Amino acid sequence: MRKPEELAADPARAHGMDSPRSDAISRDLDRMDRIARLMDAQFRLPVVGTRIGLDGLIGLVPGIGDAIVFVPSAWMIHRGWRHGARKQTLALMVKNSGIDLLIGAIPLVGDIFDIGFKANLRNAALLRGDLMSERAQKVWTPR
Repeated sequence: MRKPEELAADPARAHGMDSPRSDAISRDLDRMDRIARLMDAQFRLPVVGTRIGLDGLIGLVPGIGDAIVFVPSAWMIHRGWRHGARKQTLALMVKNSGIDLLIGAIPLVGDIFDIGFKANLRNAALLRGDLMSERAQKVWTPR
């Protein structure tokens, strides 16, 4: 029997998901968490203490900056779809990314919004919650 700390280290197995699919989901979710942190909360602003990521920095580049930072969001949505996330979860992820892209494109206001909204962290949490739910234990057929 596995120890509780081993189960905590691998959430997919803690939920009874011992298959190659669960390993792929776990790897992708871990990768998404790292990317979301890099994009939304990698650095701490010294005086204020607010966390900001590459999204807030690259988004400062007029025009192309927000388009570039949309790529990781689109990748997360695609991977969620490939792993069988619910349509409702995917729709919320698209909504979060769309809001981030549209408002982020507004000079200055959008950059401040990007720092507070953190769409990638929201999407990673949504997807983790969906894929690690009881629903994820059911038989999955690849798309």
